[in-house]
Amino acid sequence: MSSLDSFWMPFTPNREFKNAPRMVHSASGVTYQTDDGRSILDGISGLWCVSAGHRHPKISDAMKSQIDVLDFASSFQVGHPGAFQLADRIASIAPPGLDRVFLVNSGSEACDTAMKLALAYWRVSGQGQRNLFIGRERGFHGVGFGGISVGGMVNNRNAFGTSLLRTDHLRSTWDAENQAFIRGQPELGVKMADELESRIIALHGASNIAAVIIEPIACSTGVLVPPKGYLKRIREICDRHQLLLIFDEVITGFGRTGNMFASTTFDVIPDMILFAKTVTNGAAPLGGVIVKRSMHDALMNGPPHLAELMHGYTCSGHPLSCAAALAMIDVIEQENLIDQVNTLSPYFEDAVHSLADLDKVVSVRNFGLAAGIELKVKDGAPGQRGFQAQALAFKHGVLTRAPGDTLVLAPPFISTRGQIDQMVDAFRKAIIETD
Repeated sequence: MSSLDSFWMPFTPNREFKNAPRMVHSASGVTYQTDDGRSILDGISGLWCVSAGHRHPKISDAMKSQIDVLDFASSFQVGHPGAFQLADRIASIAPPGLDRVFLVNSGSEACDTAMKLALAYWRVSGQGQRNLFIGRERGFHGVGFGGISVGGMVNNRNAFGTSLLRTDHLRSTWDAENQAFIRGQPELGVKMADELESRIIALHGASNIAAVIIEPIACSTGVLVPPKGYLKRIREICDRHQLLLIFDEVITGFGRTGNMFASTTFDVIPDMILFAKTVTNGAAPLGGVIVKRSMHDALMNGPPHLAELMHGYTCSGHPLSCAAALAMIDVIEQENLIDQVNTLSPYFEDAVHSLADLDKVVSVRNFGLAAGIELKVKDGAPGQRGFQAQALAFKHGVLTRAPGDTLVLAPPFISTRGQIDQMVDAFRKAIIETD
């Protein structure tokens, strides 16, 4: 094996990793293989993205066929069929009224793109003073400066705090006292949404706010599920004050909540939806923004020889990524993967809540095929128990990740009940073995 020194790993304690590396060299279905021949169950779907299982043959074949025909084409004033086919396909499965698609390469780029679209929309609407964005505490919207600004992850913001955009934040929907072991959506807490009107709009004025950006479920910070009615109340307040509402569905999009989009699951239609991750099953980088047609049309003005939006990326609509995404949508539909999510979810819920009997577990949260198991914080060392449990879970044959002291479980949609049991059993052993 080559030296580990040159690669600077993202979101990883590099010194610790390189002292005790956890390496995989191949994968198939729900399982990774290590260099020493161990099988590791993929308990996090790669990184919330490999929902149809690794190396799905239909996606692999689509990408192989594409590269033999067209390896690259820019989307700057030239096009290729795959990008237009994919945009049509996504528009056809998106919530009503959202039928214009801007393609990017990641969730981070999708967030920054949506923020630019909001600013551009208000500018052409004669309200260019609307430049304040409202996010939510413990929200994650990628690692661009826009996403960090509107995000509510403390460490991310502290690391780059002097260069952030103008934002304010709603409180998190997490209520440790009343939600610790609730299954699915909490019954109480809809009034948390009222803060948008009573504090934030009252403080800043609706006429200065460009958009509200939230994840339907805040997955990256440990699967924080919104109370019943919360998202509808946010939509109502945005409508009342003419605010744009953006749903970050980079994680929840394409099936994890039991519908193509969490917007459908919670019956709330935003003005824009961010997507990435599962759209290609992780086989190639791709993200995007699904935009309400009225917003798109407002920008289709000015001299016809000039670009309506001064924004985009070299690999926007990359042929290989589009081929992977088209194949993945076929797989979701033809192999009834969303039905599998809905069938497996009740069993998954029971399995993860079985960990509630451990004295080091202080909360279990779940929705669809996503769960967060929060561990008791070690005195003076927040995050250390989660970090240790993540490594121990790998030792016991399951890949997970631990934002802070919460272990996340988000298995591929094709997982069996037996594999869910193995994952939860490995979590149990790992949690017990932590200091």
